[in-house]
Amino acid sequence: MKMIQLGSQGLTVPSIGLGCMGMTGMAQFDIYGKANEADSIATIHRSLELGCNFLDTADLYGPLVNEQLIAKAIKGKRSAYILATKFGYEIDDSGALTWQLKADKNYVKKATERSLRNLGTDHIDLYYLHRVDPQTPIEETVQAMAELVQEGKVRYIGLSEVSSATIRKAHAIHPLTAVQSEYSLFERSIEEQGIPDTLRELGIGLVAYSPLGRGFLTGELKKPEDLAADDFRRSMPRFQGEQFYKNIELLQAIEKMAAEKEITPSQLALAWVIAKGIVPIPGTKRIKYLEQNIAADSITLSSEELRRLESIIPLGTITGDRYDAAGMQAVNR
Repeated sequence: MKMIQLGSQGLTVPSIGLGCMGMTGMAQFDIYGKANEADSIATIHRSLELGCNFLDTADLYGPLVNEQLIAKAIKGKRSAYILATKFGYEIDDSGALTWQLKADKNYVKKATERSLRNLGTDHIDLYYLHRVDPQTPIEETVQAMAELVQEGKVRYIGLSEVSSATIRKAHAIHPLTAVQSEYSLFERSIEEQGIPDTLRELGIGLVAYSPLGRGFLTGELKKPEDLAADDFRRSMPRFQGEQFYKNIELLQAIEKMAAEKEITPSQLALAWVIAKGIVPIPGTKRIKYLEQNIAADSITLSSEELRRLESIIPLGTITGDRYDAAGMQAVNR
């Protein structure tokens, strides 16, 4: 796989990473179908064989058990992987998720030590603040993260789902390596907010989670009822009612273009993200889809193809919010 510089602080990663959230689910939610530990670990191992050694997790996933699963998968080969994890949603001492945002200095250190134990490592390669804690100044949070870098427990730091103003405040305290946001052909609102421009100006990389539109761009969903009763996507406007079928119409045009290139819609969507200089981290727990996703690394899109693709879903097209109303309150603070 092609290796690229993520940001300007020295971190080199493959052009596609592996999102691991779906390997365990999250709290009471099923994430993209039931997971099997053996299949998930085999997928992580196959990912390394293919050169995709950039794993993305968070203490929230599970909670905690996603990091523990990764520890099992990478045991004895820690140095071969680049580990990214996140903190910011409070997990109490019993391991229960409170759903409160918490990122004061003391909690940052507590969360870090817990993630290090769960991952079975002495350092985290890329440590993100998952969401901004409205009760704690971003400067306090980032200063605590900077101290982790000085202690050697974290190599690089980043933020997730933040505004340009927050990025600038944080970067002034300690250089950010990456910002993570949902970004796909179906979710381009950060462009409208000027966030990619801010990142380019400051030399910060952009990592795209859900680059396949929460699975919509795979083409496998034909009606809302295709989602399991406990699938968390049922709460998302993108997958509800009339909006679902409007999105299907957009998808059909993407499928037509993919068929002309003899690739899958997923590969076309990922190639588009890569062409924009962004690192996608599509999630999967199955080797079949991992291999399909990684193959997008070798797909080249011409400037005309990029224009055609973006004309299908122009900037500003309504495809449905990425979260329900409560979830959106934590985005782009």
